[in-house]
Amino acid sequence: MSEPLPPRPSARKHALLVVDVQPSFAVPAPMVAAIRMLTRKFHTVATVERHDEAVTPFEGQLGWKPAESDDSLVDADRLFIKHGYLPPVALIDHFQSLAIERVFVCGGQADTCCLAAGFMLFDAGLHPTLLKWLSVGSSLDRSAGLGADLWQHHFGNVLYSQSDLDRIA
Repeated sequence: MSEPLPPRPSARKHALLVVDVQPSFAVPAPMVAAIRMLTRKFHTVATVERHDEAVTPFEGQLGWKPAESDDSLVDADRLFIKHGYLPPVALIDHFQSLAIERVFVCGGQADTCCLAAGFMLFDAGLHPTLLKWLSVGSSLDRSAGLGADLWQHHFGNVLYSQSDLDRIA
């Protein structure tokens, strides 16, 4: 019997972060399906925003709140619950423990929650890369164009199509 093959180098060095793909953020079904396809290729981590006014005052300050019990619409190798824009610090620890070098980011709120995750990933040296075609923006810009522009300005890494991803992963 032969030994199992080691993971492809990109599988060890790259990961997928799916930000807040949950019912509260109305991510289009075709986008959810495309993200699910990518979870087969990369180690996948997902975040879910849960409401706790005592932790993050969304309702008090913005008059809006995510559901208290939303679940991710995408299966992931690891799920992190968050309260607010930023993912928990444990998410960074998780990627670093796996020696991940680049994190592909997609999901909901490209101009807020994805961007907040991007800052954390960048500061940790994890080369955040936005997958624009698999992201939606906030109600300010559902196209994710604003988020992609901000991402490009701050991190320099935005991919616009599956073929762009295929070239580097």
